[in-house]
Amino acid sequence: MKNLLRSDGVQAFLGWVLGTYLRIVLRTVRWRHENVACVEPVLAGDSGAIALFWHGRIPLCLATAPQWWRKRTRAFVSPSADGEFIAQALAMSGFPAIRISSAKKGDSAKARQAVAAIREAVTWVEGGGALVVTPDGPRGPNEVIAPGALQIARRSGQPVFLMGIAAHPALQMEGTWDKVMFAAPFGRGAVVWEGPLFVPKDADDAAIQGLIGDWSARLSAATRRAEALVGRGPR
Repeated sequence: MKNLLRSDGVQAFLGWVLGTYLRIVLRTVRWRHENVACVEPVLAGDSGAIALFWHGRIPLCLATAPQWWRKRTRAFVSPSADGEFIAQALAMSGFPAIRISSAKKGDSAKARQAVAAIREAVTWVEGGGALVVTPDGPRGPNEVIAPGALQIARRSGQPVFLMGIAAHPALQMEGTWDKVMFAAPFGRGAVVWEGPLFVPKDADDAAIQGLIGDWSARLSAATRRAEALVGRGPR
C-alpha cells in the first residue's frame, strides 16, 4: 500500500487534488490581510525575499499568492515521496519547488543534498527571487523554526517576512504533528504579515539560536493573531 501511494500516478493525482483545493480556498474564502504594506517595497522592487509560514498551514498558503505572484517565487519542499505531491500542487499555482530535506546525523547523502539546496536557494534570492519556506517542516517540531531558513537569510542578506495564516470555519487535525488546518470554502481567512527581518552577516551559532527562539515566537504570535481575526478561539 505504501509503495502504491508513492507511485508516480498516485502522486500526480494527489498533487492535482491538493492543487485544486488550494485554488478553491483562495477564490472562495474572504481573505483579510493585516500589515501587508510591510512587504510592498520588496514586491515592487528588485530585491529578493524569504517568506515563512508554519507547515500546518500549507492548505491555506495560496492566501499569500496574490502578493508573491508579483515576483519570481519558488517554494522549499521536502524531496521525499510524501513531498512530491505538495511540490506538484504548488507548481500548478506557479510556485516551482526547490527540494530540501533536514538530514539526520550521520546521513551524509542527505546532508549533501541539503547543502546543495541551500546553495541554490541563496543564489535564487540573491538574484531577486522570493523563496517561501515552512521552517518547521518536514518533520517538526511544530512551530519551531529550523536553522536552514536563517542560514539562507544570513548568506544572502535578503529580508525575511513572517506570515501567520488562519481560516474559519476550518478543520484542524490535532492528531498530526503539525496540526494541519483545512479551510472550508466560503468562510473567512486572515494573513498577518511581519517584517522585514534580517540575519546579520556575522551572526554566529549562538546568535542564530537566539533568533530562532525570537522568530518562532513571533511567527506563532502572528498565527494566533490571524486566528483571532477570523474568530477562532484559543487552542
